[in-house]
Amino acid sequence: MSVTRFADDRRSRGALGLGLALLSAAAFGTAGPFAGSLMATGWTPGAVVTVRIGIAALVLTVPALIALRKHHGPPRRALPQVLAFGLVAIAGGQLTFFNAVRRLDVGVALLLEYGGILLVVAWLWLRHGQRPRRLTVAGGIAALAGLVLVLDPGGGLDPVGVLWALLAGVSLAVYFTMASRGEGALPPLALAWAGMVVGALALAAFAAAGLLPFHTGTAAVTLLDRRVSWVVPIVGLALVAAALAYAAGIVASRLLGARVASFAGLTEVLFAVLFAWVLLGQAPGAWQLAGGLVVLAGIALVRADERTPAPRERDERPAAAELIGPAA
Repeated sequence: MSVTRFADDRRSRGALGLGLALLSAAAFGTAGPFAGSLMATGWTPGAVVTVRIGIAALVLTVPALIALRKHHGPPRRALPQVLAFGLVAIAGGQLTFFNAVRRLDVGVALLLEYGGILLVVAWLWLRHGQRPRRLTVAGGIAALAGLVLVLDPGGGLDPVGVLWALLAGVSLAVYFTMASRGEGALPPLALAWAGMVVGALALAAFAAAGLLPFHTGTAAVTLLDRRVSWVVPIVGLALVAAALAYAAGIVASRLLGARVASFAGLTEVLFAVLFAWVLLGQAPGAWQLAGGLVVLAGIALVRADERTPAPRERDERPAAAELIGPAA
């Protein structure tokens, strides 16, 4: 492969990966308003999450099985990855975060959870020798500072709640590091589906054991200042905030790498604020808008750092065509 062709492939892969990362973050960002409308009518967080992931798994079943047929190598070799992804990254992430918000303000819980991106940087440094350079450090500081402005956390710090939120951060880090694995891994669609099957079953088991409060309802909900059926947010949660979000996020992580993908994932909070404004009428303040710009600036610094490889650094991430498929 010529240097020019390699550079063009790297640029196209990066642009596609960043676009998919933003799409995934936007899709995840719709979860708050959709889930909030259901919880306002009596749904518990555990019920919302379990139904969301369970329906998404059903929707992805046929496409995932088609993807598995084209996968080289027996799927059973990926079983440890699927179990870890489903139990830790999906079920564990949901369970720990919702336990955190029972004891902490949502803003505080989110800040602690998104501290997990620092674990991604640390893991890549300790496990793969990818020491963070100045732009990454500066971008990380800027992104987290901007997140403080966006979330405007307040309230006390319950130590048990802090522990749950930190565990949610670990789950977040596991999600990005495992999603970015390309060699020998399942196709992105298949991994998203299998992980959600495992996650839904685990959450259902938690609910049956009484570890996760579970209550649903059929009352109408309020979205866009209108009363609509409870089915509307359920469809949005399953198709957009789960199926699309996880599938696009896994592809993005493999194209960008865990570090850039995790920082790009911070935009989920910005999209959540935007969708809360559009769907629920919760307008963001000036400080939140300023914080959003700071978060984007931090992500841009991390992305710029990734585009200047260190000496002797070899790019082993898969080409875009390997994930999306050959052109027709």
